Amino acid sequence: MLIRVEPGADEPLYEQVASSVRAQLAAGVLQVGDKLPPARDVADGLGINLHTVLRAYQLLRDEHLIDLRRGRNAVVTEAAGTLGTLNADIVQLVDRARTAGITADALVSLVKETYR
Repeated sequence: MLIRVEPGADEPLYEQVASSVRAQLAAGVLQVGDKLPPARDVADGLGINLHTVLRAYQLLRDEHLIDLRRGRNAVVTEAAGTLGTLNADIVQLVDRARTAGITADALVSLVKETYR
């Protein structure tokens, strides 16, 4: 599993870590039952604070995408499996938006508004 962050980006590091995990769930790289690397290993590998990674993992837990259990690492839940099934739909939507000349920001706003 490869987690990437961009330290100079506007998005907080914890959200970048969570987004990276979400993307791998959607792409099918991570499957239900897979274990995420220990937060300490991720923090050391990325050169970021351990609490930043823990916050990302807690965010993913709050979204029901992972289960956190002491001594067992973070484990991908059944609920995360739905992200993988949505991936093809998302790719089609992005392709249609690009063809129509809709910017990424506009598409994100539209999705957020529709979700509400």
